[in-house]
Amino acid sequence: MKKIALITGANSGIGLATALDLARTGVTVCLACRNMAKAEEARQQILQAVPTATVELYQLDLASFDSIHAMVDAFKQNHKCLDVLINNAGTVALKQQFTQDGFEMQFGVNYLGPFLLTHLLLPLLEAAVPVSGEARIIHVASIAHMLGQLNQASFRGETPYSSVGAYAQSKLGNLMFNFALARRLPKGVTTQAFHPGGVDSEIWRDLPRLVYLLLRLFLISPERAGIMAVDLAVGSAHKGETGGYYSVQWPRPISRIARDLNKQNWLYDKSCELAGITGLNAVVHQKEKPLLATSTDVHF
Repeated sequence: MKKIALITGANSGIGLATALDLARTGVTVCLACRNMAKAEEARQQILQAVPTATVELYQLDLASFDSIHAMVDAFKQNHKCLDVLINNAGTVALKQQFTQDGFEMQFGVNYLGPFLLTHLLLPLLEAAVPVSGEARIIHVASIAHMLGQLNQASFRGETPYSSVGAYAQSKLGNLMFNFALARRLPKGVTTQAFHPGGVDSEIWRDLPRLVYLLLRLFLISPERAGIMAVDLAVGSAHKGETGGYYSVQWPRPISRIARDLNKQNWLYDKSCELAGITGLNAVVHQKEKPLLATSTDVHF
């Protein structure tokens, strides 16, 4: 049976590169995108490269809890299980904006939306384990988390607004969620996070043109990041690994806050409250211990 992978923000950049490579391996790729016209363009691009590919489209706006619930309902109409979830979609907001549910846009789209989506899809990820032996969750994190602070007062916006601070906090949340989730997932379901490096993608589209052109000199292609995403998603070397943090480019530090178990647990519980869901209890399986706790390779 073909594996099924759901990739958020898969109409461009890392998401599209990942979807294309997964399609080449024979995986059914499901593109969860906000802009359906761009999603269809991405679908056609994948089919042109891989005519035998199976590519599905789903409407998803991570700035709306209603949209997230609706997307999961639509996905469940077509599938009873899910082998891979890649939380790739993200945004950079230069001016303060808010999600439909009243959260600061970067916190909502980059962190809280994927947090909710992951939990809603968890029953389908669990259902894949008896069929294929495992299910994997991948989070696109960032070295920018090193600048992040947990500021509960800013979750719904702040004055003055710091775009960099908000982005860093959202990426700190991604990484802390990965670590907290690794202690809570049922047997057979794993979670990994990775820093894709400085990638030339649409996430920088709101920057002034001259700033973008200068920045682009130091950016790498989405394809390089996509290779790591695919490896973490389906590579045999990562079977059974959970709670790891990887990077396409060095360095790969992890901040003190991100490694703080108490803060991880606090953020996890607070996020469940904000998203209106019941959280998972912590449990570590004998053969699936989080890499954060067992390998010095992930922090230095």
